[in-house]
Amino acid sequence: MITEDKKSMANPGSGSLPVGRNKRKKPMLKHLRKHKVLLLMLLPGVVFLLVNNYLPMFGIIIAFKNINYVDGILGSPWVGLDNFKFLFATSDAWIITRNTVLYNFVFIILNLVIAVSIAVALNELRNKLAAKFYQSIMFFPYFLSMVVVSYLVFAFLNVEYGFINKGIFALFGLDELNWYSEPKYWPFILPLVNLWKGVGYGCVIYLAAIIGIDNEYYEAALIDGATKWKQILHITIPLIRPVIIITTILAIGGIFRSDFGLFYQTTLNSGALYPTTLVIDTYVYNALINMGNLGMSAAAGLYQSVVGFFLVLGSNWIVRKVDRDQAVF
Repeated sequence: MITEDKKSMANPGSGSLPVGRNKRKKPMLKHLRKHKVLLLMLLPGVVFLLVNNYLPMFGIIIAFKNINYVDGILGSPWVGLDNFKFLFATSDAWIITRNTVLYNFVFIILNLVIAVSIAVALNELRNKLAAKFYQSIMFFPYFLSMVVVSYLVFAFLNVEYGFINKGIFALFGLDELNWYSEPKYWPFILPLVNLWKGVGYGCVIYLAAIIGIDNEYYEAALIDGATKWKQILHITIPLIRPVIIITTILAIGGIFRSDFGLFYQTTLNSGALYPTTLVIDTYVYNALINMGNLGMSAAAGLYQSVVGFFLVLGSNWIVRKVDRDQAVF
C-alpha cells in the first residue's frame, strides 16, 4: 500500500510545492537574515545612488520636447530630434567639435605623462618630508575655484598691468600683447592652465599606486644590477599600468565634455577667442542664455553622455583585445 507521502512525491501536481523550490528559498532567506546588518548599512548608499543618479534620468525627455513652462515637462509638445539639429546644423558645429575633442585629447596625454613622471620622481625622493611638502603644493591648485584661477591668469595676461607684458616683455624690450584678442596663443595657454590645476590630483593617484608596489621587486632588480631608470621602466610603470588604463578609459569617456570654467572663465568668454576656445559646453551655455531653450541644452548633454558611453565601451574593447587582464570589464 502506497502511503500519502509517496503519493505526493509521485504526483507533483497534487498541490504541494516541489522540494527543490523550498530548498532554493530557504538559503536565500537565511542569507538575508544572516547579512541583514550589512544590507541595512548598504541601504543609504543605494538610496542616495537612486535619488541622485537614476531618478534625474527622467529629465532625458526634455531633450525631445519643446519645453513650455505653462504646460510643464510632461505637457510640453514633442519635437523629436529637432533639438539635436541645433548642434549639427549650425555653422559652428565643426569648430566646437574639433576644439572639444582636440583639447581633451591633449589634456589626457599631457596630464597622464606629467602626472606619472612627477609621481615617480616624488617616490624616488629620499627625504619623505620634502616629498609630502611638494605633493601638497602641487595638489593645492586642484581645490581652487576656476573663478580664482581665471583671476590668476588675468594677473599674468592683463594688457595694462599683466606680469608678462609689464615684467617679461618690458625687460626684453618686446611689444605688449592683448592676449584676450589673440586666439592663436590659447591652444597653448589652456593646456598649461589645465595642467597646473589638475596634475596634482593625478599625481596623488599614481603615487598611491606606486607606494603599493612590493619593495622586493626593487631589491631583486638591484641585486641583478638594474639601474634606477631600468627599475622605473621594467617595474614601476608595468605595475601601475592597470591604474593608468582605468584613469585613461574614464578620461576618454568624457572627451566630448569640457571643463566649463576653464573655457568660459579663463578666457573671459571673449568673442575674439571663439575660433580656438569655443567648445560644446560654452556654445550650449551661450545659446541657452540667448535663446532660453532648455530642450537644446538637454539634447547637447544627452549627446555628450551617449557618445562618452560608447567611447568607454570602445576603449575598453581595445584594451581587452591587447591585454584581456588589463580591461576594466
